Amino acid sequence: MGFSRRHLLTGATAAAAWRAAAQSRDAGGPKARTTPAICLYSMALIQIGYDELGPLLRSLGVDGCDLAVMPGSHIRPEHFDLDVERAIEAITGAGLDVPVLSTDYTALGREGGPGADTTRIMAWFASQMGVPLFRAGHWKYTGGEIEVRLAEVQRDLAGLAALARAANMTVLIQNVAGEVGGAIWDTHMLIRGMDPRIIGYDYDAGYAVEQAGPGWETAFRLALPRIRMVTARDFYWTKEGRAWKRVACPLGEGMVDWPKLFASLARARFTGPVSVTVDYQPADGPAAIRRDVAFLRKQVEAAYG
Repeated sequence: MGFSRRHLLTGATAAAAWRAAAQSRDAGGPKARTTPAICLYSMALIQIGYDELGPLLRSLGVDGCDLAVMPGSHIRPEHFDLDVERAIEAITGAGLDVPVLSTDYTALGREGGPGADTTRIMAWFASQMGVPLFRAGHWKYTGGEIEVRLAEVQRDLAGLAALARAANMTVLIQNVAGEVGGAIWDTHMLIRGMDPRIIGYDYDAGYAVEQAGPGWETAFRLALPRIRMVTARDFYWTKEGRAWKRVACPLGEGMVDWPKLFASLARARFTGPVSVTVDYQPADGPAAIRRDVAFLRKQVEAAYG
């Protein structure tokens, strides 16, 4: 394209340069699909080097990888420009997709300050490699005024949405229980005026039920037009003394109504990634992954036909 990184990351020309690069990139991005792509969150295989991920993911029966970009992951933010291309090529070279990068970025950072360029570098490389989605980090509620906190988060989201537009991507908000967005109502109010093509949801099925109980369906319906990704997580409650404790478990053994969820996704013609997290502690990791993947395949087959 003839653009230097400095040119792409600074100034008013950045948006036009990103769009031009994204439109002309050689990478084709994820394959067109008529059903959701079952992916594995790369942190479930953190003990494996990224150069080995492709063949291993293929042996586990998934369609792609939800690739983490955060401290402690395969792709560390400070080495993003060195590692991300190799990691994505290792996965796509095995015939799999990388539809999403999961990050801990919650803001662009001040120009010239810490974190100022890291999100822009991530978006540039991801766009070049054909990755259409990136998941933002999580915002906690503080002890201050809720309205003030929501205004702060809205400013952060507006900045990330502008970056997503420039990079021809979509930024995703995850509904983490107990945090900003957990109820979905709160972030809906913040993003309802923003373009749904550039900002949407990673709908976490387990967190949704943990947050709302039987009311998960109402929040789901509100989020549905913007759902671009689903995180597959399950759990149940157990009582320890006087306190109730959340216990993570294999998919289908907890409180999530998977048939109802996938029936609703099928009616909406959702074909985005479904990410398997395996956030419980199985005795046999590969066997647990294969079991959860097989469970999801059955749900997709039943709902999508």
